[in-house]
Amino acid sequence: MAGPDGQREDTWVEKVKSEGPVPFLEPENCPNGWATPPADKFMVRGPDYLKNKVKIPADEYLLKPLGFDWIKGPSKIGEVLNNPNNRVRKAIDEAVAMGYTPFVWAFNLQLPCKDNFSAVAYFVCLEPIEDGSLMDQFLKGDDAFRNSRLKLIANIVKGPWIVRTAVGEQAVCILGRAVSCKYVFGLNCIEVDMDIGVSMVANAIVHLAFGYITTLTVDLAFLIESQTESELPERILGAVRFSELDPASASLYVLTSEGSSSNLQSSLPTRLWKSIGQGLSSLIPQGNKDPTTSVSVHNNGSSHSEENNEDDTLK
Repeated sequence: MAGPDGQREDTWVEKVKSEGPVPFLEPENCPNGWATPPADKFMVRGPDYLKNKVKIPADEYLLKPLGFDWIKGPSKIGEVLNNPNNRVRKAIDEAVAMGYTPFVWAFNLQLPCKDNFSAVAYFVCLEPIEDGSLMDQFLKGDDAFRNSRLKLIANIVKGPWIVRTAVGEQAVCILGRAVSCKYVFGLNCIEVDMDIGVSMVANAIVHLAFGYITTLTVDLAFLIESQTESELPERILGAVRFSELDPASASLYVLTSEGSSSNLQSSLPTRLWKSIGQGLSSLIPQGNKDPTTSVSVHNNGSSHSEENNEDDTLK
């Protein structure tokens, strides 16, 4: 689809996919990179699931892959799409300025470790969301609805036996029941910040897996659970594969003086001039100095206790 300026809509999408801390590669070979796994690798509820409990290979994804960020910071990283310095936030704003109306979904896995790693998968809807659809209900509903419906399917494609045994062949859970989810809405986007650390089981599994992360290939699929006959069969929103991630390759996410976060590389010139300014300030009388402020960001998630679902594997 071409915009008002004649530029194809998928041009900016491909640009975002090609950027980021780790490269976008083919799913068969993506060391220290990310890819889009085949949809039929995931088993979802079939058209007659409520009668026979039969699952089927998933059909094509509802959303297009947009990007993946592998980042770490001095504190837990959240609300990345509300940060004007975030590369995907900038891309959304540029697309809107060109006359497009994308809607971006971001899933931010906040990993429980001292370096505050986050793995953020971005997907985009380029067409209007159908009124009354599950996506529409999810966006217009409340957190209780979202917590009861947002589902994660995790596959360990490659990795040591101990991790594959801990996770299982295909782990499935309702995220709002397994971990703490915070739903953050912004202009043309929604972000789900998932605090893995609040669940003892999920925390233990992630700590185990993180010790082998440079040898792991993991597929993650996000979907809205179908709970009525009219909603079946289930459709996956989007899925991401990351493989053999190197913790050292994570981009450092730091707080700016304005309270937002940015990539360390882009902040170096600012830090340099700030250092020079601090040196010059020693020549100015104390009374003329401007006070400095420190800013901290706190992300508060909420967990909800729901009745058990037969798909839940993380408690």
